[in-house]
Amino acid sequence: MAQKPSIPKGTRDFSPTEVAKRNYIFSTIKEVFETYGFQPIETPSFENSSTLMGKYGEEGDRLIFKILNSGDFLKKVEDDLLISKDSIKITSKISEKALRYDLTVPFARYVVQHQNEIEFPFKRYQMQPVWRADRPQKGRFREFYQCDADVVGSKGLWQEVEFVQLYDAVFSKLKLTGTTIKLNNRKILAGIAEIIGAKDKLIDFTVALDKLDKIGAEGVTKEMLDKGISEAAIQKVEPLFNFKGSNQEKLKQLQQLLTTSEEGTKGVEDLKFIVDNIEMLGLQTANLDIDVTLARGLNYYTGAIYEVTAPQGVKMGSIGGGGRYDDLTGIFGLKDMSGVGISFGLDRIYLVLEELNLFDAVELPKPKVLFINFGEKEAAFCMKALVTLRKNHIKSELYPDAAKMKKQLNYANRRQIPYVVLVGASEVENNKYTLKNMQTGEQQVCTLKELLEITS
Repeated sequence: MAQKPSIPKGTRDFSPTEVAKRNYIFSTIKEVFETYGFQPIETPSFENSSTLMGKYGEEGDRLIFKILNSGDFLKKVEDDLLISKDSIKITSKISEKALRYDLTVPFARYVVQHQNEIEFPFKRYQMQPVWRADRPQKGRFREFYQCDADVVGSKGLWQEVEFVQLYDAVFSKLKLTGTTIKLNNRKILAGIAEIIGAKDKLIDFTVALDKLDKIGAEGVTKEMLDKGISEAAIQKVEPLFNFKGSNQEKLKQLQQLLTTSEEGTKGVEDLKFIVDNIEMLGLQTANLDIDVTLARGLNYYTGAIYEVTAPQGVKMGSIGGGGRYDDLTGIFGLKDMSGVGISFGLDRIYLVLEELNLFDAVELPKPKVLFINFGEKEAAFCMKALVTLRKNHIKSELYPDAAKMKKQLNYANRRQIPYVVLVGASEVENNKYTLKNMQTGEQQVCTLKELLEITS
């Protein structure tokens, strides 16, 4: 007995209806990207391992899917290395490529490789799948789409302001009201680490702090202690776990807290610029909230950081995020190329829209006209008409088999096709078409010109 087929955990098949809904999200995001002046690029689904490894921190590196070298990939591995079972060293010998973890690092590589062809500042958008060897759960997949927009070659904070507006514009178009755009700055986190005496533990500090909403204050405290951050330092941080008030009130508290840290003070100034200008310009439906525990676990962020959460009542992780990276291209040899970017998590946005019943307006692509198949001669006559209809952008098709009439009409009903055309020997002889309206049941004999007019 043949084994039942399956797909890997964390991946999915998509039905025609699901694809139509996903395309609706894609087209909405794309429209806003282009309205804001971004242009599209694409990069390969896999990169050289050296391009990806070491760019996402220890946790990120573990989640990168490695691709085995083709052919006898063990041939060049020394026997003593195989015996040692050192998986990290063995992997570097048998795998030279990996599936991309995100779109930002490949974009940095793209900028460096194509720097002489690019007009800076360069505004690009990219909507492609990425892969992570994560544990699958609701809203977390091993293969998923990211929709990114980045600007490189500019240090101006107006880009940060525009990205808040861009998030707001997309979610407003999707009718997804009540989203919260969380905002912080890595300079503030560095300043906090400095004043509590944990400057040398900045990465451990931010990685733990970023998990506050997942593992709670107790879990964050335990992780910090495990990473060697002192209990006294953690006590100084604890007030941040319940940091409350308006954005302006939070800014004042941060200014007071970080007066002795030059880097932290600069972070507060940057944050104030964004908040002040967003308050002046206004948002359509989203909320802007300073969240000092927001850290985003990626090591390359250096300035503003964003994270977007779904409306209250919807249990879902972040549906978007991003931030400023001052020297990401430096890892590939191009120094002082500042950039800032954001990403939309298409798959999570899909789940949120589904839960809130916001897909009502999305229609499954379908023909407007179905030609009934009565046999070869009649089908050939229908095909000539189909050529004309399609040239006039009327979605139409011929039922492929000369099946029973009832079966063909049932097909039209199930696909909600509004018109069917019946062509028998009489219609062929008189060069006419019998058009049936599937909603009213009315039938009329018409010429090809009249058929075009009615179905247009």
